[in-house]
Amino acid sequence: MQPEDVMLWLALGLLLGLIAALNAVDTALAASSRSTLRGLADKGDRRAILALELNETPDKMIAALRLGTTLALIAAAFVVMALHPNATGAALAMGAVVLILAEALPRTLASTFPESTAIRMAHFARVVIVISAPVVGMIGALVRGMLRLFAIKPVADSHFLALRDEIAGAIALGHSSGAVEKENRDRLLGALDLADRTVDEIMRHRRQIEMVDADADPDAILTQVLASQHSRLPVFRGDEDNILGVIHTKDLLREVDRLVRGPDGGGIPALDIVKVAMKPYFIPDTTSLDEQMREFLKRHAHVALVVDEYGALQGLITLEDILEEIVGEITDEFDVVAKGSGLKRSDTGDYLVDGAMTIRDLNRALDWQLPDDEANTLAGLVIHEAQMIPIEGQVFSFHGFRFEVAQRQENRLTKLRIRPL
Repeated sequence: MQPEDVMLWLALGLLLGLIAALNAVDTALAASSRSTLRGLADKGDRRAILALELNETPDKMIAALRLGTTLALIAAAFVVMALHPNATGAALAMGAVVLILAEALPRTLASTFPESTAIRMAHFARVVIVISAPVVGMIGALVRGMLRLFAIKPVADSHFLALRDEIAGAIALGHSSGAVEKENRDRLLGALDLADRTVDEIMRHRRQIEMVDADADPDAILTQVLASQHSRLPVFRGDEDNILGVIHTKDLLREVDRLVRGPDGGGIPALDIVKVAMKPYFIPDTTSLDEQMREFLKRHAHVALVVDEYGALQGLITLEDILEEIVGEITDEFDVVAKGSGLKRSDTGDYLVDGAMTIRDLNRALDWQLPDDEANTLAGLVIHEAQMIPIEGQVFSFHGFRFEVAQRQENRLTKLRIRPL
């Protein structure tokens, strides 16, 4: 064997080893658990810290590793052709060796031990990324320019969205395998979805808000507040859009005590409800639930009035409403729970539900998959799909379910019978 052939064989071996290493680190970094790497990093493992840093920019990492693999394959092909006079045989031999030794074997080993492979090869991956950074940057700029020609804009936070999808998928997989109970799955997914949902999806509509008229007789106001199941009530004057404040029953009780038992009190007739009410807190209907929960905690507030872009009152939302999206329905000794509201199934397979019930609540209760993109409530879903306001007795079938309008009041669908087909 000539010295030139020895050098070529050595070069081929090094190139195949490089291809195998690149494939192994590519698979290991993609398959490794971020939580496991984070645990190792918290213990001071510098290689785990580096592996986490590489995973923070997966686009650059993948581009650099794939570029290195491609260049190494091209170089190996030239070496094999120089060693083997038969080009067809060289291509077949090269393909078999690469497929088995440089592709399947390293990827299988890396997927079997992803975390250990990732931390052991993190420095190697970092070197490859640094060396190929200029070429990867040029290729990235060229690709972005080509995408602009087709009016395609890459998603800036795609890695964050992919991570959220990964977490949601892991939770769903854990539930399907029996490792995560349904209640825990609903709580985890509910907390994960807060940033994607807005207050208008869960707010109490203005039709359902109990309000206090500031011009009413003080005795009537006191009776109304004491009889209410709510501890906070909006106060209006003249028009319900003219909200003057929010009255808390404890503040009202203190004021009544002062008027009745205080030395300078004038009795119940001297009650000024506006004076006792707290300043109203208005929010736009496009506010996300996550942002609103943070605002409630920051302001030490529990109630917000929801308005649209024109300033018209749309509804009311409380901190409890947002928490219920995570932990489920919260009831206390003052809440009025309708009899039979536990979604019992009839002998015919129907569920009689309130039209104002949200699609999300029904999906969580029965583990259904009704879409809530176009409507928040079941009545809204039926109206959207029917493209009309149905009358009592009308039946529709869509999304794999049968919907029957059981009760209608004016233009509202108050009761629906639903069953899966």
